[in-house]
Amino acid sequence: MKRHAPSAERNREPILSVLREVLPSRGTVLEVASGTGQHAVFFARAFPELVWQPTDADPSARESIEAWRQEEGLANLRAPLALDARASTWPVESADAIVCINMIHISPWEACQGLMRGAGRVLPPGGPLVLYGAYFIEGRPTAPSNLAFDASLRERNPAWGVRELGAVTAEASAHGLERDRVVDMPNNNFTVVFRKRGG
Repeated sequence: MKRHAPSAERNREPILSVLREVLPSRGTVLEVASGTGQHAVFFARAFPELVWQPTDADPSARESIEAWRQEEGLANLRAPLALDARASTWPVESADAIVCINMIHISPWEACQGLMRGAGRVLPPGGPLVLYGAYFIEGRPTAPSNLAFDASLRERNPAWGVRELGAVTAEASAHGLERDRVVDMPNNNFTVVFRKRGG
């Protein structure tokens, strides 16, 4: 059954503007935690030269992704795969880029650790890992809305929460990824781009 998230409609254009700057011109983009599938079809349509591989750990999310994929009929959008970022092996052994939207705060810290470990394994030198979501950033005032969001997340699950970008960056560095840029986005969100060392 096809699911719909209003936030995906709101943030897809700002995210697209960053992706146009950082994604390779050709190759495969692995999307981790694709959710409803709205982003997958939108970005696959925007980048016809790239193969878009959606994934999600949740079977109902994969069902929604597949429903969107069937409706759109895009040749460069692959069928969704089951992928838990925390797993020691992923169903994809290599990708030219990885995109992960709104996962790190709505999952335990182990999911962030697994994402960085997996990205370090599957990306080529210079390959980008693009993250989007809310972060606490040292030296920047925290928006009240992000504090409220963090509290609501922890109420739903104590293992969830808005992450400190410094901690995320340290985890990335441990797996051979360097922070390339932090882009301010609407509604106090950020797009953070890491790259595999050696590019």
